Amino acid sequence: MTPATTTTATHLLAEVLRQMPDPAAAVQSEALEAELCAAFGTTHAIVVSSGTAALHTALAACGIGTGDEVLVPALTVVMTIAAIIATGARPVLVDASPEGHPLDLDDLAAKITPRTKAIIPVHFAGRTGDLDGLLRLAAARGLTVIEDACQAHGSRYSGRLAGTFGTIGCFSLKDGKIISCGEGGFLLASDAIVAARAASFRNHGLTAALGRPARSTLGLNYRLAEPLAAIARASLSDLAAAVSGRRHQTSLLTSLVGDLDGLDPIHPPPGEEPNGYAALWRIRWAEPRGFCERLDACGIVNSVGSFGLRAASAAPACRSLNLAACPHAEDLADHLLAIPVTARTTEAQIADMASVVAREGARWRAC
Repeated sequence: MTPATTTTATHLLAEVLRQMPDPAAAVQSEALEAELCAAFGTTHAIVVSSGTAALHTALAACGIGTGDEVLVPALTVVMTIAAIIATGARPVLVDASPEGHPLDLDDLAAKITPRTKAIIPVHFAGRTGDLDGLLRLAAARGLTVIEDACQAHGSRYSGRLAGTFGTIGCFSLKDGKIISCGEGGFLLASDAIVAARAASFRNHGLTAALGRPARSTLGLNYRLAEPLAAIARASLSDLAAAVSGRRHQTSLLTSLVGDLDGLDPIHPPPGEEPNGYAALWRIRWAEPRGFCERLDACGIVNSVGSFGLRAASAAPACRSLNLAACPHAEDLADHLLAIPVTARTTEAQIADMASVVAREGARWRAC
């Protein structure tokens, strides 16, 4: 956060402390929801306790449950899979394309069955992919689109903000995200019925949901704590500057690493404007995962080396699910270098990071 944002957060937190304890108060959460609607141009926002809670809530609000199938890119984090499993539905993994696009629409179309109810496009590292093609396919087959935009605050596709294309969009507020408050999440929706069901589900079903009387359905405690809502409000107030800053940081990191044979920057295609969540490269050297682990040992946090990112089809946590192999997505994940930045990353630190990547890359290539 900037000093001004920190001052705003401190002021809002003082208001929360003056109101506590008041179990009925949701002043900050309701204000945050209104401000999210204004920032993203949607009619409904529902704040929840995490990005995973946002995904679970969205699936429940869209009526996804036992016996249903949900199509999801194999190139995703396990939290997306966990949310689908939590509803009783079955995740069906969609492979990447042979050309390296994270979601192969031909593979997706081939995997639609009478049980398929929804598609979750995952905007990994703020990249949206071909949303036009996906939305056309979903509309033609009568499928709900739930966007996993947990890393895509402020990303745009064809000028429109990510998370506003599908029936519902899901975001995380965890530390490191462009809007953050330590832990939390939110959903965006234009459909009043879906929004009301989401709001009811995150509050044990205690509120009515347009056709569902209060206390008539089960839900969970996915409410966002008021102190966290206050911090998120302060963070949201700086969204445009934060996105601009992240884009500058990742562009600077990419340019400072420079041309290194075998380390290819992954640039967005025309029409896609990522938020700068992470700088991305494709590694063309032997043992690419080992290189990512080497960078982690040198203090360069990255998705593969630090957090063990794999395609869901190869993730240890998903082995018991018997998910179909997705060889192109597995190859894409294995050769991916994704280095995130944060608002606190200085230009001097970025220069140091670039120097380490270039130095270690040259050594790795020579081995």
